[in-house]
Amino acid sequence: MLVGCARRRLRRGLAALAVAGAVVLSAGAAMAKTSWAVLDADRGVFVGEDGGRRVQPPASLAKMMTIYLVFEAIRDGRLHWNDRIVVSRNASRKIPTKLWVKPGSSITVREAVNGMIVVSANDAAAAIGEHLAGSEAAFGRLMTRKGKRLGLKHTVFTNPSGLTDGRRQTTTARDMALLGLALQRDFPKEYRLFSQRSFVFRGKRRRGHNNLMYRYDGVDGIKTGYTSAAGFNLVSSLNVNGGHLIGAVLGGKTARQRDNRMAALLDRFRKTKAKASPPIAARVPLPTPRSAVELAMAEEAPIEQGDGGFAVPAFSAWSIQIAALPTEGAARALLDRASGLVRSLHADAVAQVEPTRRGGKTLYRARFEGFADSEAAAWACSVLKQRKLDCITVEAP
Repeated sequence: MLVGCARRRLRRGLAALAVAGAVVLSAGAAMAKTSWAVLDADRGVFVGEDGGRRVQPPASLAKMMTIYLVFEAIRDGRLHWNDRIVVSRNASRKIPTKLWVKPGSSITVREAVNGMIVVSANDAAAAIGEHLAGSEAAFGRLMTRKGKRLGLKHTVFTNPSGLTDGRRQTTTARDMALLGLALQRDFPKEYRLFSQRSFVFRGKRRRGHNNLMYRYDGVDGIKTGYTSAAGFNLVSSLNVNGGHLIGAVLGGKTARQRDNRMAALLDRFRKTKAKASPPIAARVPLPTPRSAVELAMAEEAPIEQGDGGFAVPAFSAWSIQIAALPTEGAARALLDRASGLVRSLHADAVAQVEPTRRGGKTLYRARFEGFADSEAAAWACSVLKQRKLDCITVEAP
């Protein structure tokens, strides 16, 4: 009798958590509105904007300031590329995307920077913040103060990763474009790291997800961002005959919509920029066109994870699969409907759509990754089945 009552209370609690999760996600999505600003980096003037001063969450664009402070510490001798940074339990528990480093182990400063740039690693950002300032909150205050000195009038940082912190962590499209300019201007050598398409970490190649950089000729960086509260954010730098435009788009509804908006803005303003191009002797050749294989790799790259959305983690021992559907859209829709319940069971669960060929047809597996062992995956699966969701557990190869 008591066992039955406890089970009923557990089911009611899980249902309430699922509803609460869905409300939070939908409220976050409704909060994000698209805004943009384009800056002529050489003249230091904005050539266009729409809602450029609208205050919105930065998502992982905040990591640009974290990286700026790392570059500054290296320049000043307070930090070195090969210094080792201990990953605390707090840092290791950050949601994906991340490097999946165990608490108590360490990474180099170079690994942390590459991780933040290429895969937007939240554990690396937290570890760096704690190393430089003692805590994420203290580092957030350093970030905000530096931002004010750089002219970011409407930006407040509260942590080094950009993960949602209520409505306290805010920025604008104009401020993010200015931060992109500051990185390019103050650290021209180090800025080249933002053009990396991948890096090798612990023997595994980790590919980035700055898709526009891979498909738009002349874009040489710099950073993507996503949380459910912020929507899809992007800061891009375009080389135009040796000069630069820096664009910022905040609050996109999807990664593709955000990228397409940025591409349209760059198309629009590069024409004006080209008319004021430097002498031929000063021009820098644009990158060579990407191959079809490279473009395909870019389109398959994971979307950056903040506090919601879809991502592919670096390591996941067990997954649960809830369906294999004929279209990617159907698989994503199912994952979206199930995400509140699954994350109430396992906070680190990461939604993933995985294509597979079966009987000459392509199917799309809807999975949640991030379960440490078979027992955790099996328990979550059993709860899903109680909610009339078919489920199987899958061990990572």
